[in-house]
Parts: sequence; C-alpha cells; structure tokens
Amino acid sequence: MATSANAANIVNRGITRSIFRWIHLVFSIPILGYIYSPFDKIPNYAPATRYVFVPVMILSGLWMWKGHVVRRLISKRSAVGSGSYANL
Repeated sequence: MATSANAANIVNRGITRSIFRWIHLVFSIPILGYIYSPFDKIPNYAPATRYVFVPVMILSGLWMWKGHVVRRLISKRSAVGSGSYANL
C-alpha cells in the first residue's frame, strides 16, 4: 500500500514540475517580445510585462528551484498542527 502511495506521489511531483516548467516557458515568451520590440511599442506591453509576466515567471522559477523546501515546511506545520489537536 505504501509503495503505491509513494509512486502516486512521485507521479504527481513529476506532473507538477512539468506544469511549472511550461508556465515558466510560456510566460517568458512575452518578456522576450518586450525586450526585442521596437521602442515605440514598449509602452503598450510595459504594464502587462511588469505586473503579470515577470512576477509569474519569477514565482514559477523560485518554486522549481526551492519548492521542495516550501513543501517540507508546509508538511511539518500540518504534522505539528494535527498532533496538537489529537491531545484535546
């Protein structure tokens, strides 16, 4: 039973990694367009690039880089929180 749950967890992590990788790549394409666009068209793309594309790309990159640390912190908090309620 534990091996099938572990295998499902590995598959879910692989799918999650793939989704974040695609989000990162797709949201970097408009940034490249912003960088290489003519100067007269830059004001049209600036707000979307600053407030949507760059933050999403940064957050997805950070999640791919250090997401394992965040998942570990969340799992420790939920384990500590559920243990304290069990004593009530």
